[in-house]
Amino acid sequence: MKFLRFSDICASGQAAGKRVFIRADLNVPQDDDGNITEDTRIRASLPAIQLALDAGAAVMVTSHLGRPTEGEFKPEDSLAPVAQRLGELLGREVPLVSNWVDGGFEVAPGQLVLLENCRLNVGEKKNKPELAAKLGRLCDIFVHDAFGTAHRAEGTTYGIAETAPIACAGPLLAAEMDALTQALLEPKRPLVAIVGGSKVSTKLSILKTLASKVDQLIVGGGIANTFLLAAGKRIGDSLAEPEMVREAQQVMDIMKERGAEVPLPVDVVVADEVSALARANRIPVEEVGPHDRILDVGPKTSAKLAEIIAHAGTIVWNGPVGVFEYPQFAGGTKMMASAIAHSEAFSIAGGGDTLAAIAKYHITDDVGYISTGGGAFLEVLEGRTLPAFEVLAKRA
Repeated sequence: MKFLRFSDICASGQAAGKRVFIRADLNVPQDDDGNITEDTRIRASLPAIQLALDAGAAVMVTSHLGRPTEGEFKPEDSLAPVAQRLGELLGREVPLVSNWVDGGFEVAPGQLVLLENCRLNVGEKKNKPELAAKLGRLCDIFVHDAFGTAHRAEGTTYGIAETAPIACAGPLLAAEMDALTQALLEPKRPLVAIVGGSKVSTKLSILKTLASKVDQLIVGGGIANTFLLAAGKRIGDSLAEPEMVREAQQVMDIMKERGAEVPLPVDVVVADEVSALARANRIPVEEVGPHDRILDVGPKTSAKLAEIIAHAGTIVWNGPVGVFEYPQFAGGTKMMASAIAHSEAFSIAGGGDTLAAIAKYHITDDVGYISTGGGAFLEVLEGRTLPAFEVLAKRA
C-alpha cells in the first residue's frame, strides 16, 4: 500500500518551519470528576508530536473525546485534562485553543498547541466540504495518526486529508498499515486466522472474507458451537446461533474448495453454568449432554491448535476460544496464547477480549503487532478499505 510517511517528510527537512496538523486519538477514559484514569492513548501519540517538534514545525494536535453534540460545548467535552497530561509527559506547557476552525490563533515553529475537541465542530461527523476546506487551510502538512478513527470519513480524518497541501501517515497509523499489509495482503504462508466470540452473525463477513484467504481458520467461543452444530454435533445448552448454521456451513465449504480447513474441537470443557464456582468437565465432543454448556476447548483440541499455530507463517488473532475470565475455562486460550508467543510467525492481534488475554498471559512482547484500533481492525478483517487508507493512498 503506497502512502507518504511523516517520518520521511521530517527526515527530508520538509517539515521545518511548516504548520503541521496532527489528528491523534486522545479519547481517554475519565472518572466522574473528569480525571484521566488511563493514559495509554496519550502516550501513544507522543512519537508523532515529538517528531514534528524536533523537525522544527509549528505543531497543532486535535482529537475527539467522548460523544459531544456538534456546536454545543459542555465542560465535560473539553480536552483540558488531556492538555494537562500531555504537558506533564512532554515537560512543557500545552495551550488549549477553542473555536479554532477559522484560524486566528498563533503557533510558531517549535511550539505546540492542542485544538479543542474536534467533534464539537459543526460538520465534523458528516465531513461537510466547507469544514474540510477550512481545515486544509490551517496547515501545510496533515498527519493522520489515529488508527482508531481510520474507519470513519470525518472532517479531521478524511476531509482535511483531501484539502491539505500534503497528507501523510504518522508513526502509529503507518505501523498499523504496515502490519495489516504484512498479515493480509502479503502474508507468509501458511496464513492462520483465529476468530473467537459469541456470535457468528456479528463476524459473518469477517469469517467469509478470511475463508477466501487463509489456510486454517480457527473458530472459538459461541462461534465454534455454531460450527459444531453445522457439522452435525450436539452442543447441549451451549451458546450458539442455530439460525446461522447454513452460513457456518458455507464458510466451511469455501475453505474446503480451496483445500483449506476449519479445525473443529474434538474435545471440550463443559459445565452447567458460567460462574467462578462452576465445576468443569473435560469430555469428547461426542459426549456433550443435553444440559451441558461448552465453555472451552479440551486439551486434545488445544494441542491440535497449538500445532497448527507452530507451523504458521502468519497469524491473525481476534478473540479467545473459551470463557478465559474463569481459570477452569481458560486452558484453550492460555495454550493458544503460549503457542503464538513461541511461534516464529508474524502475528497481529486486535479486539478488546484479545488484548485482555494478551495482558493476562503476559505475551505483549511476543506478539508481532498489537492493533489498538477496535472497529477499524475488524473492518480490515472484513476486507473493507478504510477511508483513511484510501485517501492517504490517493494523496500519495
